[in-house]
Amino acid sequence: MSIPTEPIGSIPRPRALVEALAAHAAGRLSDAELAKLQKQATADTLAKLEELGCPVLVDGEQSKPSFATYPVAGLAGLAPDGAVIPFADGHTRQLPRLTAGPFRYQVRADSYLRNAQNHTGHPIKQAVIAPSALSLLYPGAAIAGYSREAFLRDLADEAEADIRGCLEAGAHRVQLDFTEGRLSLKLDSSGGLLDDFIALNNEVLGRFSEDERARIGVHTCPGGDQDSTHSADVDYAELLPKLFQLKAGNFYVQLASESDPERVLRIIAEQLRPGIRVFVGVTDPINPRVETPEEVRDRVLLAADHISVGQLGTCDDCGFAPFADDTSTSRDIAFAKIEARVRGTRMAAEALGA
Repeated sequence: MSIPTEPIGSIPRPRALVEALAAHAAGRLSDAELAKLQKQATADTLAKLEELGCPVLVDGEQSKPSFATYPVAGLAGLAPDGAVIPFADGHTRQLPRLTAGPFRYQVRADSYLRNAQNHTGHPIKQAVIAPSALSLLYPGAAIAGYSREAFLRDLADEAEADIRGCLEAGAHRVQLDFTEGRLSLKLDSSGGLLDDFIALNNEVLGRFSEDERARIGVHTCPGGDQDSTHSADVDYAELLPKLFQLKAGNFYVQLASESDPERVLRIIAEQLRPGIRVFVGVTDPINPRVETPEEVRDRVLLAADHISVGQLGTCDDCGFAPFADDTSTSRDIAFAKIEARVRGTRMAAEALGA
């Protein structure tokens, strides 16, 4: 396929796994029993994506507790009452709060990648959480004996190791999930928080070579959880010029669910610099209606009016279930949307003679 297409990350877990996660949390299921079900779900996810003709696979985050908190699962020195993320439908998600240092990842993303590689020989993309998201773990009041500055140094080192481990393990691409980018403008309309996020992420990305950054990407969206978003009302025009300052070779931009996608494409075209690729979202994971391949084709052709084919790719707007307990979208719908993306992107490539 001459126009590359990639999933973002999460795929809805099988119902048996969702139920097992609840049983495990309640102490009714052992670690070994849960791990067995997660391994089975990962193998099934990869096999299904192969069957659909996906050129690049993901493990569907079947073993992650969430896209954001996997590195700190089991970390001592955490309290449950951290930053609250409100969604448009009224529900919230809450991050943990760091209570002591030093900050260290307990789980690295390459462990998920290596497990997935046991089930397939296809290229695999690995999603990691951006350091900017984890910076929200540090509370407003200083932690005694562990300054925010020391925390940010430790965080940058840990994030670098997370990305580097995936590259060294042979990830086709390493994708930083940066959903907090758009959200930051809702939390701080001055843009100061976004500037801090960009600086922190660039501190980490700047440690990689140009060749390595060609395999690193950044994903932005307004959040997608339980069929709702946290920042879709924030104008992309405020985010995108700063987003493209990030030192990455690939950008994954939610677009299918935007009310005026062509306006967003014009903004992207103004910011686009040589040597990077933009993967535009062509399916909307929180809309239960499955797009047709023809709709996807037309969305790609519209994007090609603004972005050269050599710098264009396609993706889903977001992951389908970034939190393990999100059952708002079925696996069948997710796979149907992915199939439409793959087929529609191929149709657009043929229409463009690419």
